[in-house]
Amino acid sequence: MTITMTAQQEEKLWDEVAQSVVCDATSESVEFTYEMPKQLGKGGSRSIEIHPEISLAIMDYQYHNDVSIGCTECEHPLQFGVLLSGSTIDEYGGKVGEGYTCISGSGIQHQMSLKIPQKRRVGVDIQMSSNVLKTFFPTADGEILPQLRLLAKGDDWQTLVYPEITPTIQGVVQQIINCPYHGVTKRMYLQAKVLELMTLQLTPILAHQEGLQPSPRLKSQTIARIHHAREILHSHLENPPLLVELAQQVGISDRTLRRGFQELFGTTVFRYLTYKRMEWAEQLLRQGNITVAEVAHQVGYCEQGRFASAFKRRFSIMPSECLSSKKSVLD
Repeated sequence: MTITMTAQQEEKLWDEVAQSVVCDATSESVEFTYEMPKQLGKGGSRSIEIHPEISLAIMDYQYHNDVSIGCTECEHPLQFGVLLSGSTIDEYGGKVGEGYTCISGSGIQHQMSLKIPQKRRVGVDIQMSSNVLKTFFPTADGEILPQLRLLAKGDDWQTLVYPEITPTIQGVVQQIINCPYHGVTKRMYLQAKVLELMTLQLTPILAHQEGLQPSPRLKSQTIARIHHAREILHSHLENPPLLVELAQQVGISDRTLRRGFQELFGTTVFRYLTYKRMEWAEQLLRQGNITVAEVAHQVGYCEQGRFASAFKRRFSIMPSECLSSKKSVLD
């Protein structure tokens, strides 16, 4: 039997358990132990803050049944995952476990469903801000190394890659799980091992980049199709097609659409869509005869919180402040 739930439903169950987490107050780092919700399975995980912007989770749990989890389109942090036992398979064919690891770049995650078999899951999950790439791998001017920019997509679709697991990767994960140290030494050791694991997972990807060639110039027919795609977005701001669907409608590949949109308009498809939605939302709010929730829904946001965050990023004020005319978007 397969249990179906949304990511939000599963997260809520874990949050309820988190009310009674066990915190290791003797550690120099912030560390919590979570027991898996009993209605989901058995086992649990440990969460360790090894850096202000890096969180390490060490997992050892098992679901009672096979599980299908539906994930909505959302902002996603930079994430490195390795399973020594168990697996997760997304609807597009990506797999972590059973021979593969996973790197989820920061950016916007596609809506997708995940299949998780009923099998003991042992491994590590590392989540961090993409700013960490500037901290540990900076250029001379303090920016992210060009080779790593694929992992920091901002408002664009995230990069998802599934490097093969190697004996060396397995060994580092085992060392993380069985860390023999405590206090400051433990934090230093885990920081070093996390960086080592990131390096091992990224090595084959960075090696392939050396052979990448510059993109050719766009053909006039392709330019016309990309302009058509922009017109489609304008007329469907509240319910735009997915990137793949939009590309199919105008007769080009989604890769060509992404590259061409950036070249022609100086921004990504997702950022452009967000920009236009926020312009529309600002106009609606200024009318003053509508609620923030109604505006969020009208411009295509199911969650008011995500709408408010996007609006503040665009105008540096909250939608409620715009609605009440307390502040101008030009302030």
